[in-house]
Amino acid sequence: MGNYDFNKVINRKNTYCTQWDYIQDRFGVADLLPFSISDTEFQVPTPVLTAVQERVAHGVFGYSRWNHDAFKSSVTNWYAKRFQADFDSEWVLYSPTVCYSISVLLRLKSAELDKVVVFSPMYDAFYDLIRENNRELVENELLWDNGEYCIDFERLEEQLRDASIFLLTNPHNPTGRVFKKSELEHIIAICAQYHVFLISDDIHMDIVYGDAKYLPILDVATEPQNMCICSSASKTMNTPGLIGSYLLVPDAALRAEFLKQLKQRDALSSVSILGMYATMAGYNESADYVDELVAHLEGNMHYIKAYFDEKIPEIKFRIPEGTYLAWLDISALGVSKEALQEALIHVGKVAVMPGETYGAKGFLRLNIACSRTKLIDGLERMDKAIQTLRR
Repeated sequence: MGNYDFNKVINRKNTYCTQWDYIQDRFGVADLLPFSISDTEFQVPTPVLTAVQERVAHGVFGYSRWNHDAFKSSVTNWYAKRFQADFDSEWVLYSPTVCYSISVLLRLKSAELDKVVVFSPMYDAFYDLIRENNRELVENELLWDNGEYCIDFERLEEQLRDASIFLLTNPHNPTGRVFKKSELEHIIAICAQYHVFLISDDIHMDIVYGDAKYLPILDVATEPQNMCICSSASKTMNTPGLIGSYLLVPDAALRAEFLKQLKQRDALSSVSILGMYATMAGYNESADYVDELVAHLEGNMHYIKAYFDEKIPEIKFRIPEGTYLAWLDISALGVSKEALQEALIHVGKVAVMPGETYGAKGFLRLNIACSRTKLIDGLERMDKAIQTLRR
């Protein structure tokens, strides 16, 4: 028995929760059982809760700084202990969110109308992020091969020849791929050959299953100058509402430019004090939480696999290498997206994201970071909805 009960049900309604209180914004109907937004249903690690409570009890929340060893070493020590990757603490920069970091980097490392290459399907926020920065989005479609996504390197090299930036997500949202060392080496080599800046969004890095292994690109690369990692403890520790992320940037000149944008252009240099304390407590004291979290999530993945194999075999599901997102192949159901969503919403009363949101037809993305009871309820609702489509 561990220190944490991830099957404890915590009522998040009436807390201004995006996933529960505002589900109607995405699905048009309220009072659905949601499996949509990618946060978790779990209380934060005890050290994080204690650190935040103690800081709140202090009662003063004035302008605060992040540029100190306590914050930066908590990040680098986490990489050293979890991933055996040693990084200079001077590489660490604060940012309010990963998407903010990427938006700034797009402007710093490319010009308007330059090409930004991404793997697709992809995290839906990146579509607007790239286009609203007036960059050209170039999609490199991952190849769906017998239940596994593979990289079309020939096509990737062709696309990167005249691109400025490659935006990687590792582990990959929504497919759950955790890219192998050989794949990362190949990506790094192509980017280096064509002088393409490599951004790796690694926010799901702690959630990896089985024999898969997360490898930071900065550790894989022999000369990690024209690249950076953007990440946060928020997905793992369930603290996105506290605000706080970070970058690992080896290039000193780029660090200076980023800080200029953060402070002088966007006036965001004063850290979210609670977000910083949460990050430090999470990375310094909560490794046991992460170990138990991953075990619970992997158990949920195996439960889903068994459920679909027995009850809804038309839905093909392969346990992912990482993330707490189940990527479901529903093409064998033989129904349109509209018909399926109509049944899920109005019959099953369940909210599951359609694959089209991420650029892929014939899929659903199911967030399984919840109690087993909620998961069972959701799967039974899905089954009930799908049964009506079989008649």
